[in-house]
Amino acid sequence: MAQPEYKSWYKTARWQKHRAHHLALNPLCVMCAKENRVTPARVADHTVPHRGDETLFWDGENLQPLCFTHHNSDAQRAERGGRYRRQVGVDGWAVELSPEMAESERLKKTSR
Repeated sequence: MAQPEYKSWYKTARWQKHRAHHLALNPLCVMCAKENRVTPARVADHTVPHRGDETLFWDGENLQPLCFTHHNSDAQRAERGGRYRRQVGVDGWAVELSPEMAESERLKKTSR
């Protein structure tokens, strides 16, 4: 199966500059921060999966800084149609989703 055209956008100089700028302004993983950990972000992740929507792809407000671990597990699972794992706090209760994650979940439910 051929790769979608938008996959090539990640290889452009424009994306590399956009990504570097975002990570320079937001150097720490937002998901690690919610777990009270400090981890350098290495990935500028699209909060709402763009699925080829060029406007959403380039929207800096649609990016979140993530470490490799969080990007390669939670974010990728959600983008492929799965769900984010609910984080559980030390009290045993589920940790509330961020507004971005909640919106992503809502959009997936309404698009089915």
